[in-house]
Amino acid sequence: MKEGRDGLLEIRDLRVSYKVYKGTLKVLNGVELRVGKGERIGLVGESGSGKTTTLKSILRILPYNARVEGGKILYKGRDLLEADKDLLNNVRRREIAMIFQDPMAALNPVFKVRDQLFDIIKQSARRKLSKEEIEEIAYRLLKEVRLPDVERVMDSYPFQLSGGMRQRVVIAMALASARELLLADEPTTNLDVTIQDQILRLLADLTMKRNLSVILVSHALGMVRKMTDRTYVMYAGDVVEEGESSDIFENPLHPYTQMLVETAPKLTGNWNPKGVPGRIPDYLNPPSGCRFHPRCPFAESICREKRPPMIMVGRGKRVRCWLYYKR
Repeated sequence: MKEGRDGLLEIRDLRVSYKVYKGTLKVLNGVELRVGKGERIGLVGESGSGKTTTLKSILRILPYNARVEGGKILYKGRDLLEADKDLLNNVRRREIAMIFQDPMAALNPVFKVRDQLFDIIKQSARRKLSKEEIEEIAYRLLKEVRLPDVERVMDSYPFQLSGGMRQRVVIAMALASARELLLADEPTTNLDVTIQDQILRLLADLTMKRNLSVILVSHALGMVRKMTDRTYVMYAGDVVEEGESSDIFENPLHPYTQMLVETAPKLTGNWNPKGVPGRIPDYLNPPSGCRFHPRCPFAESICREKRPPMIMVGRGKRVRCWLYYKR
């Protein structure tokens, strides 16, 4: 967190597992993450690394088979994992909102956009609003997300809109209730490349305009670098590196981060795309020590035996790797 920024959210040693038919999936392995007021955070890593589980834990909307094994999620100094129903509902309605990967899953297919947006505005308001006030706010929100023909969109069912339009509607709904923190979980996954860029730029503009804190989960590493202040790199339920976004992408330290950055397209003629060899480990029986060691070209015996601590390697930059431990 940059100096001078008030702490808004802090996740401490968060451990989450999932109960499945074959046993228990040990997913989050002690996640640590901090967000300052007005700060924009990137969260990157391969699919299956625990990014979505981390975001859903903040709002306590994990699926029924999930269990929080330990840790704290401190929001304005209060632990959301211990929050009562009233506090949690107030946070969900008026302070923290989430944009999900699939807008069709976030929107109710049997209600028009007008009905869904009006309901969210009413629930998030701090006082009783008239119908005219609600309609005015709804129109303003849809115009803010740059939707054309607002009247037609309001009277449409979700299936009558394109993917990009549905995602803009979902963003408008999130902005209706997010006054402090916006959780954006791969908000462009199901969109084509040109629309992805538009949506991410729109998010960057609107969150900056409203001075919203943001946690952005995205595979678009270039946009994460451009629109976030700091980035956390996740691998198999562990945060393996954190620091200022520009530094993470220009000077990656963890072997996994280095490989991940290499997969990002570059505007040069000599770019040779490479994937990260191997695959995410089986969470039923995750590797001992560093979870990345089965795929790491620099693994030593200690990597197989002990989980490395987060090691400070510079101002505001930390890495979870024995290569940087002074032994």
